Amino acid sequence: MVAKRNDEVPGSVWFREPQQRRKAPALNRERIVAAAVDRLDRDGIEGLSLRKIAGDLDVHATSLYWHVATKGDVVDLALDEVFAEIELPADHREEEWKDLVLAYMRQLRAMLLRHPWAAALAGTRPLAGPQALARSEAVYAALDRAGFEGSELSAAAAAVSNLVIASASTQAAWAQQAEADSRDALQQRIADEHELYPSLAAHLSGFLGDWDSQFDLAVRYLLDGLSYRGT
Repeated sequence: MVAKRNDEVPGSVWFREPQQRRKAPALNRERIVAAAVDRLDRDGIEGLSLRKIAGDLDVHATSLYWHVATKGDVVDLALDEVFAEIELPADHREEEWKDLVLAYMRQLRAMLLRHPWAAALAGTRPLAGPQALARSEAVYAALDRAGFEGSELSAAAAAVSNLVIASASTQAAWAQQAEADSRDALQQRIADEHELYPSLAAHLSGFLGDWDSQFDLAVRYLLDGLSYRGT
């Protein structure tokens, strides 16, 4: 029995054959993706619709269906597009594995913060497009050279990506709020109730809101741990 195709499955755009057409219209997938990234940067995922993208491109919404089947297609394509902003090493076999992973983590974080919607989606959509897969390949190759293999390699790669995605998505979410006011209120509560939270009272105020320093420390601890395990 043939399973029914479900075009709403996240990532299905990467596993579906492109629709054949008799004549290619002036519109193409590249223009749609560029417009989608621009719309997502401006309005976030809540403000994305095929109708709005069509309006941005000055075409009828039905024209988009020659190139994409669903809004989910557009989301997956746009997400993969911004992964192209992360530079690939010219030859990952010649670069020190830790330097390559560190550069990837920093560039991934910077990209996700430039595109906050991507930070929210990177942990919930399958990163199965060519741009994301090429970056994953570089990270896996680096960790392979470090001595990881099998399930340990997969776990190490997941730790690398998950640290960045979680950090960036949290920072991006806080940036949508009155972060300074919330941080000050939290510090005041901890100070007022320091007997209940003595460790937080002693140490939290020094780094609340210092996203860059926290990220650099977390990355250093992770890479130090991976270096120890990989030796």
